[in-house]
Amino acid sequence: MRLAGTGRGLALLAALIIAPAVQAMPDFQQVKAGWRSSDVALMDRNGQPLQRMRVDARVRRLDWVTLTDISPAMRQALVMSEDRRFYQHSGVDWSAVAAASWGYLWNQRTRGASTLTMQLVGLLDDDLRRGAQRRSLVQKVGQGVSSQWLERRWSKAQILEAYLNLVSFRGEIVGLDALAASMFDKSPSGLNAHESAIAVALIRAPNASPDRVAQRACGILRDMGRVGTKAQDCARIDAETRFALARHGNDYLRGEQLAPHFARKLLARSPQAAGSTVRTTLDGDLQRFATRVLRRQLADLRQRNVEDGALLVLDNASGDILAWVGSSGDLSRAGAVDGVTALRQAGSTLKPFLYQIALEGRWLTAASLLNDSPLDLRTSSGLYAPQNYEKDFKGPVSVRTALASSLNTPAVRTIEMVTPNRLRQRLYDLGLSSLSESGDYYGYSLALGSADVRLLELVNAYRTLATGGLGSPLRWQVRDPRPAPARQLDARSSFIISDILSDRTARARTFGLESALATRFWSAVKTGTSKDMRDNWAVGYSRRYTVGVWVGNASGAPMWDVSGMHGAAPVWLALMNRLHDGVPSRPPAPPAGVERRQVRFERNVEVAHREYFLPGTARDMIYAADDDRRSRTRGIGNPVDGAIYALDPDIPPQNQRVVFRASGIARPQWWLDGRLLGSGATLAWFPMPGRHVLQLRDRQQVIEQVRFEVRGAFLKAGTVRKGT
Repeated sequence: MRLAGTGRGLALLAALIIAPAVQAMPDFQQVKAGWRSSDVALMDRNGQPLQRMRVDARVRRLDWVTLTDISPAMRQALVMSEDRRFYQHSGVDWSAVAAASWGYLWNQRTRGASTLTMQLVGLLDDDLRRGAQRRSLVQKVGQGVSSQWLERRWSKAQILEAYLNLVSFRGEIVGLDALAASMFDKSPSGLNAHESAIAVALIRAPNASPDRVAQRACGILRDMGRVGTKAQDCARIDAETRFALARHGNDYLRGEQLAPHFARKLLARSPQAAGSTVRTTLDGDLQRFATRVLRRQLADLRQRNVEDGALLVLDNASGDILAWVGSSGDLSRAGAVDGVTALRQAGSTLKPFLYQIALEGRWLTAASLLNDSPLDLRTSSGLYAPQNYEKDFKGPVSVRTALASSLNTPAVRTIEMVTPNRLRQRLYDLGLSSLSESGDYYGYSLALGSADVRLLELVNAYRTLATGGLGSPLRWQVRDPRPAPARQLDARSSFIISDILSDRTARARTFGLESALATRFWSAVKTGTSKDMRDNWAVGYSRRYTVGVWVGNASGAPMWDVSGMHGAAPVWLALMNRLHDGVPSRPPAPPAGVERRQVRFERNVEVAHREYFLPGTARDMIYAADDDRRSRTRGIGNPVDGAIYALDPDIPPQNQRVVFRASGIARPQWWLDGRLLGSGATLAWFPMPGRHVLQLRDRQQVIEQVRFEVRGAFLKAGTVRKGT
């Protein structure tokens, strides 16, 4: 055994040279403690795993895996392939060294003399790591000496465990946990013999072709006694190898991934180092429930061309984000789009802030009557004629009814008083940062939510109503300080708006007494549906929580006959019931200065009741309707002279009509462009592009004549409806 003796002599010589490096070798606990995943682990508020996000793009590491959590098949395959005498030698396999030296002298290929311990030393010490070139003699000797030093201080189990966590397998993958997850969608404890052989085959040739990997894996299985010696015995391993390698590159995250959109947003706001752990404000159980409820509702709506949704739950007092579901996941073709932060048209969800300004300015009270009747407003682009969702009008209604029942023409009459600029400024001050243009840019349609908003900002604005006008930034992490709330809205008008939004009776004109907006406890809520049913919302709050839900399509495609009541509201109700299971929510007490008086209405347009008023606005009186002037005169109520109508190509032709209205005439006749069109107090006319002259006649006498124009000559078929 002359070669073995020579090797020992070289080792003694190298020991003097590399002794300082050997003394710097870490112990097992240091290596394990220094392991860093390429992910950031997000925990919920109770310390339970919530989400992982990769932040290190250079390598792919998951968790450190203990040897007891690695399958016996994997351990057997590794030892059989890389170091059969692992449990007999003390770091250097001198028999293998002798065989390798003899083969080198006679130019014969041999298995090699590098033990698992020696390979581990190369992983621990960069100076001993094998690069593109072969190791130098000093490196080889140093590796042997260090291996013997390591064997005296580490157990065999620790050497195997560290090796399988530190070794590179293929491409960027480091460690068995990342390999098992990305290639086999398993944990290391579940790897079978075939998968283990494929994994070990990659250690020597990480970037080899599938054929070579499969050939080597089959050889390992033969050594393990798992396959026969015939060529066809390897057919299965060949197919499994190709499938596994095809999965390579999948950025797999182990465990339940509950909040990917929240995690991305949080890490963009507050970058974290790889391997760190973040304690978030989310409630894992609530997040899991919210995801389930949203997916179930969207699955029920699939036949109505609905595939996306999002929701947000906030704690009113702290501003903690308790649940954040950004999409429906695999139900959507755009699952990566975060519906919580995406811009979507607000619909009627902006109306509470409009009416609050009117109350604060003393232009209106909750008992003031507004006329819900056809309204034509001249704008720079033509005539603006808002309609209600059900295409009907209620006549004189109180502000309470107008807001709770989400009537459109009263809201437009209100923004005439308030002005679009005031409403836009109020919304912007509440944090709706997307409203960057002036109020004139949005015009009167801002009252009906024509602007794009983010669910995140809208829900926090509603939270300000819920807290009586006190606002604060949201909290994302438990460690974040709780900022002191600041006064953003008037407390008294906030109370009155909240009382209106909680009024089931006032809501009944549109939604009925029993609906998805009715809870067993005190809550205030508002729905919204945007133009052509592209978005619908339900945003509301209790004394403790604020919840917002959006349902629609990330692509912007319209839904088919789905309003906020039927799309978003059922999810909102389920969340509210879950949050208040055993948790009370009682009506808030009126702030100092708010008065309550009995009110009655002329002609009993509404039931007499006790109403809340801001200081100085309360009156014990009968409220009379300020009827639209045209409804009390003899002539044409609609259209007005000079009106311009624009045909909408997104609305089916059969759904587009101009309704002619007359008042004060016993037997009105309608003549259009010199031809008799029809008779009756109202007449729906299919709009034909061009300039027209409309006459209202009583028998042959012309009562009134108006001129109007219809623009747009191209229509396309579809099946959508407008809603608010």
